[in-house]
Amino acid sequence: MASQTLPQVSSQTICSASRNFKQRDSTSARFQPDLKASFVGKCVSLNTRAQKFTASSKNCVTYATSTLEKLGTDVANNTFYPKAEDHLQVNKPWYIIDAKGQTLGRLAVLVSQHLRGANVPTYTPSVDMGGYVVVINAEQVVVSGNKTQQKLYRRHTTGLPGAMKVETFAQVQKRIPARIIEKAVKGMLPKGSLGRTLFKHMKVVAGPTHEHEAQQPVDITDQINRSFTRLSPTN
Repeated sequence: MASQTLPQVSSQTICSASRNFKQRDSTSARFQPDLKASFVGKCVSLNTRAQKFTASSKNCVTYATSTLEKLGTDVANNTFYPKAEDHLQVNKPWYIIDAKGQTLGRLAVLVSQHLRGANVPTYTPSVDMGGYVVVINAEQVVVSGNKTQQKLYRRHTTGLPGAMKVETFAQVQKRIPARIIEKAVKGMLPKGSLGRTLFKHMKVVAGPTHEHEAQQPVDITDQINRSFTRLSPTN
């Protein structure tokens, strides 16, 4: 295999390349202080701008805070939710309704509204905001049309379908008159623990006398046939 011959480089070419390298190195070294000064100047400028922006932001926050303090509390933007003292049992009002000659459906609507507290401005669906309701003369409630014979009440004495007992409105009214109003109102109350609690606040009795005279219940019988029953004499 023939040997390759390297090109011959003269000493003059080597000296010229060395001279050019030294000149380039000295040029970059000469411009380094200027580059450093330019970089420092840019940093100072950015720092100054940041300080000005922070100062202006603080002024904006201070102005906004002072403006809100002058305006006061935004009452319209606060969501009300009843506290424990708003629905204490000792503070609940008592109502009385005479069911003599009253329609069952209208009577049940009025009772359920006052049990839930739908007649007060602070009504909240998930809180017991209502009062106690006493219904007297339960045996004299009426229904429209021929419902005394057509309206049926079913029950299972043993829990099995074969043991189902069926009674008409007239039969239940003769046997247990309070049961009619209780079933009508219970169907209008929430299903759950709140509904079971509200149901216990209703006292239905047959006859004109009751055992809650000491609570001095307010008579709201005249509100049954009103188109708007959200207001009561005690609120």
